[in-house]
Amino acid sequence: MYASRPCAQVAIDTASREAQAHETMTAPVQKATPDAIAEAADILRRGGLVAVPTETVYGLAVDAANPDAVARLYEVKGRPRFNPLIAHVNGPEMAKREAVLEGAAAFAAGFYWPGPLTLVLPAAPSGRVCDLARAGLDTIALRHPSHSVAHDLVTVFGGPLVAPSANPSGRISPVTARDVAADLGDGIDLILDGGRCPVGIESTIVSFVGDPPELLRPGGLDPAALERFLSVSLARPGDETASPRAPGQLARHYAPNAQLRLNAVSAQADEVLLGFGPVAGASANLSPRGNLAEAAANLFAMLRWLDGRHERIAISPIPQEGLGEAINDRLRRAAAR
Repeated sequence: MYASRPCAQVAIDTASREAQAHETMTAPVQKATPDAIAEAADILRRGGLVAVPTETVYGLAVDAANPDAVARLYEVKGRPRFNPLIAHVNGPEMAKREAVLEGAAAFAAGFYWPGPLTLVLPAAPSGRVCDLARAGLDTIALRHPSHSVAHDLVTVFGGPLVAPSANPSGRISPVTARDVAADLGDGIDLILDGGRCPVGIESTIVSFVGDPPELLRPGGLDPAALERFLSVSLARPGDETASPRAPGQLARHYAPNAQLRLNAVSAQADEVLLGFGPVAGASANLSPRGNLAEAAANLFAMLRWLDGRHERIAISPIPQEGLGEAINDRLRRAAAR
């Protein structure tokens, strides 16, 4: 079974599957070399769509200042236009042209950027990110990715790129180039292959518009670590499904075709078990040793693997602490019907 193999063997098998998949992909895929990144930047300047690896998941990047390109992105993903996008920058200097970055927000960015932290801030009058990408809001979501390919693409392009997950809206997020090609086929212009995303779940989103800051989405950065760093308790305003202020706030999101049952001690007769920790009978295990970082990195890949083979998936309990908060958030939204 998938979970019984050592992590190294899983990585080898994954690499082998991806190599085989490149031969049948309809979307153009290139290894993320400097020449490929330069080509990708040219495509973006012409209003094209490029899938790019980040440390969290693969993103579908377009020029954040080009409303026609952003409209095409929404169409390709089937994403509601009231759902705002995250703009990716290459550092504080670019961020300050797009948003009011000061105080606690600047303090957090100085420590946690580049990395899996998205800041929601007041939009700056000098900003290039178009109104459509911000879903008409007077705020903007910004992130400085730590993945070298994403950082280099923003730098070579020379401006902010919006890059939501490179998959149909509401479905399982992609962590490999193969995932992107399987989900979007030839609907995009180029896929930059930078290997598997190491974090495996999306960024943590924190709004610094009010006081105290608000946790809008748990993610790859443990909110408790940010709270300790800022010496503040983040407000948790709850789900906002009608008018989201940030990505990932819709009630149903990150969803497989299979039906999920959460906090399962064991699988029922018609289910397969996705385990966590030392559980018996699991067809796959997010982390046999109970490591939440490993579980987060494996979450979407294992859901995809099981989803293609089973109609009902039972999932072991995940501790509601550290990265477990983000994992449980994704599972709860994925299980919603």
